[in-house]
This record gives sequence, C-alpha cells and structure tokens, in this order.
Amino acid sequence: MSNTQSKPVSIKIITGSTRENRFSHKAATWIASLINEKENVDCEIIDLADYDMPFFNAPVSPAFKQEPYKNKAVARFTKKIDQADGFILVTPEYNHGTSGVLKNALDWVYQEWHRKAVGFVSYGSVGGARAVEQLRLNAVELHMAPVRDAVHMLGNDYFPVVMGQTKEADLFAKYTDPAKVMIEQLLWWTKALREAR
Repeated sequence: MSNTQSKPVSIKIITGSTRENRFSHKAATWIASLINEKENVDCEIIDLADYDMPFFNAPVSPAFKQEPYKNKAVARFTKKIDQADGFILVTPEYNHGTSGVLKNALDWVYQEWHRKAVGFVSYGSVGGARAVEQLRLNAVELHMAPVRDAVHMLGNDYFPVVMGQTKEADLFAKYTDPAKVMIEQLLWWTKALREAR
C-alpha cells in the first residue's frame, strides 16, 4: 500500500446557502454523518457563512493568478479547497439554478479544484435537479469529476419538513440509500484521482 493510499481521504462538504434558518447545514451534517461511518476518511463541513467573500471582483481570473488573493476570507477558503481530495456540494434550487453564494465560491478558486471528484446533495421542487445540472457544468469547467448519482430531496418530502409538518430524521432516512450510493461513487473516484495526481 502506498503512502497516498494509507493517508485518510479528505472530503469537504460545502453548504450552498447562508440564509437564516437554512436547510443546507442540516443536510450537510446528515451527509457528513454517513461519510464518517467509512474508514480512513476525514470529513469536514465548510460553511460558506464563515467565509465573507465578496462577489468575485478580482482583476485577474483565478485561472491566471500567480499569488494568493489578499482578501483573508478568500485566502482561507482557497486553502481549505486545496486541502481536499474530494467534495460534496449541498445546494438549494433558486429559480432553476444553484445559489449565488455557492456559484461565487466556485468562481473564486481554480487550480485547487482540479482533478478532484465532486458529489451533490440537493433539495427543492424537483429535488434541486436543475441546480445540480448547472453545477455539473461548472464542475467540468473547473476540471473536476462529477459522480453520476446524486441525492435529490423532492419538494413533496422537503417542504413539509421546512413547514414543521414532518421530521428531518424521516426525510433523511428516506434518502439514506441513494446517499450511500453517491458516497461510494465519490470515494472510489476520489481515491483514484488522488493516486493519479
């Protein structure tokens, strides 16, 4: 076994909403609990609410930058992305797309995303599927490898939780099996790509 294979795989889960009473952090905590059942995996939630990044306004694209950005929140976020071997993006769906805060976070980084696998957890009227499809295009442009399966929490299941009519635990239990499928794919690709890098 190589040193790379024996080292824990680093998975960063990124919350795609900073709204008050947001659901994304709850979904991130849930998916993290499933990942933490796996051996030799180091899982961390990156809460975008902890990174006060401005709308992308740098004079140079991240694809061409030669030195770290001076904005402290952007520099901290970029360092976290660099540490990761793979990612899970947790996204709501706003107007047939992902959230502005998540897209902005993607846009601030470039090389640090490269050759890393990414999975998706989404929620909304059609399970956040349109947001995920948008993110898949973004991920490919950032040289990431999106895994096939994703977790799509349908509105019929998700909205009753938001309105306090059903329990979060019941919602998460319903989507545990698809989550485990996605996690298996993510970890396989994450390990393969880490070895290749």
